Amino acid sequence: MHTENISASDALKMLKDGNRQYLTSDKSIGDISPQKRKETLENGQHPYAVIVSCSDSRVIPEAVFSAGIGELFVIRVAGNVIDDHQLGSIEYAAEHLGIRLVVVLGHDHCGAVDAAIHHDPEGYIKFITDEIRNAIGSETDDYKACCLNVRHSIAVIERSLEIRQEEAHGLMVIGAVCRLGSGEVDFLL
Repeated sequence: MHTENISASDALKMLKDGNRQYLTSDKSIGDISPQKRKETLENGQHPYAVIVSCSDSRVIPEAVFSAGIGELFVIRVAGNVIDDHQLGSIEYAAEHLGIRLVVVLGHDHCGAVDAAIHHDPEGYIKFITDEIRNAIGSETDDYKACCLNVRHSIAVIERSLEIRQEEAHGLMVIGAVCRLGSGEVDFLL
């Protein structure tokens, strides 16, 4: 299935269906077979969605959405914050791979959000926590802060001229939050 045949709403349905499968499974469901590796090597990648996710090892987008090789274009960064590098990757996926759905996937109990609320870290992580503080303001509730951070990342993505042009042609940028305890994904529509 090629990306150009998958609308944003169809891609969102696939993600929701995949998350429902994940909630009742105890192992990965996506196709990671040698045949699939060979197919994507020979025919290229045709992912149906971009997932911008936190780097937290407990949130594995391919698993959370029951996706296999070549199905998701995943960008991971602590706190799912957006800078020029992530934005360039999203633009590439939309313009050159034809992806119509971008999901910013945060999660509860996020260490980066917690650090932004309760600590003042030094070093390069400060760039991340400062961006999150900008997003959440004075919010201290974990889940609400994660939602605010996701919405802020969406706003950063949508400031891109290229993304706005792609939105005029059917691209959709949405947010979601994964609940670590259950694995359930709440889509912020």
